[in-house]
Amino acid sequence: MMSLFNIAESPMFYRTKRIVQAESGQSINPVTRTAAQTALLEYLYVTRNIQFTDADNMSKNSPHFLEKLLAKVDIDADIGHSITRFLCFHPINEFEPFFESLGLKPHDYNPLLPRDLMFLCDDDLLLENYHVLCNYGIARSRIGKIYKEAAGVFGYDYGVLVLKLKAYEELGLGQSFMIKLVVCSPYLLIGEVNADFIKVLEILRKEGVDISRIEEHLSEKSSYDWSKLLALLNLFRHAGYNEKQLGGLISQHLAIFFEDSVDRIYLLIGFLLKFGSTMNQICSMFLQFPQVEFEEFFSNLRHCFLFLNEIQMEAHEIRNIFCSHPLMLGSCRLKKPNTLRLALHAAEKRMCEVVQESPQVLKKWVMGSKVERLPNLRLKSRKLKTKFLLDLGIVDNSNKIGKALKVFRGSGAKFQERFDCIVEAGLSRKDVCEMIKASPQILGQSKDVLEMKIDFLVNKVGYPVSYLVTFPSYLNFTTQRVELRLAMYNWLKDQGKPVPILSLRSLISLSDKKFINEYVNSHPRGPEIWQNLKKEIYAE
Repeated sequence: MMSLFNIAESPMFYRTKRIVQAESGQSINPVTRTAAQTALLEYLYVTRNIQFTDADNMSKNSPHFLEKLLAKVDIDADIGHSITRFLCFHPINEFEPFFESLGLKPHDYNPLLPRDLMFLCDDDLLLENYHVLCNYGIARSRIGKIYKEAAGVFGYDYGVLVLKLKAYEELGLGQSFMIKLVVCSPYLLIGEVNADFIKVLEILRKEGVDISRIEEHLSEKSSYDWSKLLALLNLFRHAGYNEKQLGGLISQHLAIFFEDSVDRIYLLIGFLLKFGSTMNQICSMFLQFPQVEFEEFFSNLRHCFLFLNEIQMEAHEIRNIFCSHPLMLGSCRLKKPNTLRLALHAAEKRMCEVVQESPQVLKKWVMGSKVERLPNLRLKSRKLKTKFLLDLGIVDNSNKIGKALKVFRGSGAKFQERFDCIVEAGLSRKDVCEMIKASPQILGQSKDVLEMKIDFLVNKVGYPVSYLVTFPSYLNFTTQRVELRLAMYNWLKDQGKPVPILSLRSLISLSDKKFINEYVNSHPRGPEIWQNLKKEIYAE
């Protein structure tokens, strides 16, 4: 037995290591590769009697197989002689270089190798149908895709494949179109002429789409499922597209149906439906689809969603933006959130507010654009409040602005909205201005809260909205406080307890301590009823 030392000293040990280095054809000397290809060609053509064009294609377009072969011979000797000698005593599985020469990688063709065959001549139908496709004009490097997706085609008896190709030609399809069609949809050669394909063809022709335009958009690198395309066209029809609209969509945006993107169109439709869009809105979007590749549009839309999610925008706000501006979002390739944070000098909350206020701002945040820093929020709010107070005459002297701003707290951007909300309830602008002068805290509340308090005053308490002019501070109290005081006061009256007649102002302006001492405690069951009412009202 040879010792480890002897193996290390052996020249063959080092030579073998050098041979095995060859990976993916990068380290093989061009001269070595050419000699190996010539030897393989001679073996396939002369020894194995494979047609010259087939043998030549196999020897020149099977680099992985060639590497395996070179790893088994002495590359320091005459390569041609070494390979010829090796092949004389070690027949190869001819299906390996054959499938690789058709454009398949080892991981693609290994599962396809016949279990009980080694020689191509033993599968005459495979070679027959292969030659039919070659003679029809299909590139040999594309035939592997056909084999992978529709292996049954290569088991047809003599003459069958030729008849199937002619059957499609009789639909008015030229040979150049058929070459592309067979490569991108090999399954069409299985069985009878495909009914879904015929229906799609009829729809496209009816809408005035020429075959040559379809041919332009077919890609031999893609795979098309014509049943899905037919279902998509029918979906648009059922969603409300009339023939003119469908024809316009197909004619203007034919590419989106042939970019290997039908599955993504379904994903997009599901995506928008999930966000609350209707099929009518989605159909309208497709009619206005921008002149961009669908893959790019879909990718942009996805990145916009991830962007809005990363800046922690609320789900319902994201939904509103996607329902209102899908075309704009699909046309914008946004910068990354971290990049924008630095450029805008803004945190996520500020970015959310800016986008919600004007979604169109996203157009300014796309890749390649120069992003301007956002204005100082406090300074902007101060300017808005100053303008609001001066315009309405709430402050009539700019020298008094400093003091007024300390009283009128809150976001300046919201003041006008809240002011208008009170006016729209039925009061004059002059009266509302006087109310705000008397009780500035009113504008510190949101529009929704103000609307709720006014509605409670009018519809629950039964006072006219004009009552606010005489008692603007009502808006500073919670509806629970008002309801609790009224409920307790009315209970005392129902018990026959003599209580003084109180105005709403007096009733709710009293402090809790004084109201409890003077009214709640005036009845033996008063404290109990007060606590019960309090639990009930505040729980609601």
